[in-house]
Amino acid sequence: MNQRSFKTDSFLLFDGAMGTMLQREGIKPGELPDSYNILHPEIIEKIHRAYLEAGSDIITTNTFGANRLKLKRSGYSVEEIVKNAIRIARKAAGEKKLVALGIGPTGQLLEPSGTLRFEEAYALFADQVRAASGEEADLILIETMSDLYEVKAAILAAKENSSLPVFCTMTFQKNGRTLIGTDPLTMVNVVQSLGADALGLNCSLGPKELMPIVREITRYSRVPVLVQPNAGLPEYKNGETVFNVGAEEFTSYILQMAEYGVRLFGGCCGTTPEYIAAVRAALKDKNPAQCVPESFSAVSSASKTVKLGDSVKIIGERINPTGKKKIKEALKNNDLDYILNEAISQKEAGAHILDVNAGLPEIDERAMMVSLVKELQSLINLPLQIDSVRADVLEAAVREYNGKPIINSVNGKKEVMEEIFPIVKKYGACVIGLTLDECGIPSKAEERLEIAEKIVSEAVKYGIPKEDILIDCLVLTASAQQCEVKETVKAVAMVKEKLGVSTTLGVSNVSFGLPNRGLLNKTFLAGALAAGLDAPILNPMDQEMMDTVHAFNVLWDTDKEAKNYISLYAGMPGKTDSKEGASETGLHKIVMNGLKDEAGPKTRELLKEMGGMQIVDGHLIPALDQIGQKYEKGEIYLPQLIQAAETVKKAFEVIREKLLESGTGSLSKGKVILATVKGDIHDIGKNIVKILLQNYGFDVIDLGKDVPPEEVVKAVKAHGVRLVGLSALMTTTVKSMEDTIKALKESGAGCSIMVGGAVLNEDYASRIGADFYGRDAREAVKIAQGFFDEVK
Repeated sequence: MNQRSFKTDSFLLFDGAMGTMLQREGIKPGELPDSYNILHPEIIEKIHRAYLEAGSDIITTNTFGANRLKLKRSGYSVEEIVKNAIRIARKAAGEKKLVALGIGPTGQLLEPSGTLRFEEAYALFADQVRAASGEEADLILIETMSDLYEVKAAILAAKENSSLPVFCTMTFQKNGRTLIGTDPLTMVNVVQSLGADALGLNCSLGPKELMPIVREITRYSRVPVLVQPNAGLPEYKNGETVFNVGAEEFTSYILQMAEYGVRLFGGCCGTTPEYIAAVRAALKDKNPAQCVPESFSAVSSASKTVKLGDSVKIIGERINPTGKKKIKEALKNNDLDYILNEAISQKEAGAHILDVNAGLPEIDERAMMVSLVKELQSLINLPLQIDSVRADVLEAAVREYNGKPIINSVNGKKEVMEEIFPIVKKYGACVIGLTLDECGIPSKAEERLEIAEKIVSEAVKYGIPKEDILIDCLVLTASAQQCEVKETVKAVAMVKEKLGVSTTLGVSNVSFGLPNRGLLNKTFLAGALAAGLDAPILNPMDQEMMDTVHAFNVLWDTDKEAKNYISLYAGMPGKTDSKEGASETGLHKIVMNGLKDEAGPKTRELLKEMGGMQIVDGHLIPALDQIGQKYEKGEIYLPQLIQAAETVKKAFEVIREKLLESGTGSLSKGKVILATVKGDIHDIGKNIVKILLQNYGFDVIDLGKDVPPEEVVKAVKAHGVRLVGLSALMTTTVKSMEDTIKALKESGAGCSIMVGGAVLNEDYASRIGADFYGRDAREAVKIAQGFFDEVK
């Protein structure tokens, strides 16, 4: 890090909140904090110096919102904001303290939940990183992220455009997940695999609420952990935002986190130099705890991590054109719905991971694979295994993948390892190693072990940990190479004993060319599992194979107390319970599974049998309600909620067309105005509320972001709206929310007001004059439903 570096054997302190300090310095509602790097550099320098004097080792530049989207209407460029910010920070820090280039979220939802494409997000972050080129920043801090996909874009942008160390923090909710649904283990598994030099969490919650999340992160993280809590929760007193945890209480929790192994601390909303000074004093004579993280092998989607080795994990094999005529035809015809239904069926049947192969010579494999990955990760939360013999296909797919996938595959050939291992390392993937080399597949187990040893040894040289390697000892057919079948099983046992890595096999290959293939498959599977097979690749729709796995997990003591086995088989000898969703049919199931392209045709079909409102009230709203209940219980997360809502939207469009043609009525349940208040350019939360309200039948007038009070008042009067929703993310803009509420009430508009945003709670909302507080989009829908039921 230039001539400056930090010690890894001691505690390091970042600074506290910039926004809180800017409020003290008199920033006005609506002023862009980043603009102070140009307009008031002396104030930013003063704040930096205050934190340095309090004991900060690292100060973060005032660039949280310095991307093209957020600066669009400011008149300033990314380059001038970033360069000025670094120069101010460096002037304050001198040569002994460190400067972190702060990079916040884009303020937009990425696909599939929103419209911002992954590479567009990457470009926004790359602009910020490149703007710092030639300046004296010591590291890059990617902070306050709620979307793991956005984190990936930011880390790649940082690493591909700079050599500076990269730290990354995400922001978690009370349910222990980020807004988009990422849990702590998944965050750790993906972020450290992408090469972050430190990771952790900041914002949203106070130190007490963060304790269980911190404990989970420190349990698994191989890299230093950074924690920057808020000063508790916000309250509204005497016209000002204050936080309910003082410096002394804040510090008491920091000391507990230090015992867990956290080495990097700072503060977020509500914290000031007083807090940093208190933490510095408390840590003065203490040394970091020496904690050894738990070793684990795992793959992840954005919201689900599947550990390998603790029980048998099924890799679903059906999305592969080899020997599957219908999949082949679906790929040729770009019929993604058929493939998506295959994915859903495999998930419902019990698959833990899905293999995805689009290898047909007559199609554009690379484009098809990327499309499949995007569609699959928008619908299901199972991790994916990207399967191709082409390196360019693998790289394109894993780059777009939101999580930590498996790459299938590499082998013992030197040129293949040289081509594939850099991709595995760069994108933090797991990889399957096939025990074949330039001489083909060895007949003996010992020779396959030698190739496995070579693969593992070479992978480690690339910085790929053993935990990220699965070895496939290759199943040969009993019909042609009968004596070598047992060598595969023997090789699995040897790999587990000698190398200690995870193992996988394509099980059904063993029976090719023989009658009663199912009998051979399940018998071979049982033997391979006993030898140490961790993740068989098989058809999860084959009930006998699944039965074998479930039974094995009981007998090998991985299904504790046989809970899963009993839930599947109790009272139903020889037959598993029906999977969830088996009773769901037609449009309801289409909505539940988020199959957008099927919603329109199915709705047209139903319109031949019933009226539009019957479809809305009998199919669409019940499906949305069920999805909402799953969301509230934590069974699904925001991407699946939005996908279902967007599916309903397709159905609504067809029904609206029919109603317009017949002139028989309206779908509207009521009219709502939404706006992000003046000075706040974050509209993610507002946009999510908009999507759900629209798909519950409400007409939404979206005024956008950074909306002055007078514009809200004008719109309410012009449209005769009875319910207004206001959003604010930043503590600096809550005053704008209060001003807007006051303006609406003084105008005599006669509307009710609901508010939401990360800095709000029910008490806070009441104190600033709001009628309702919506903690999330689902709650906002309930408020709107109740309100319009009352005023009818």
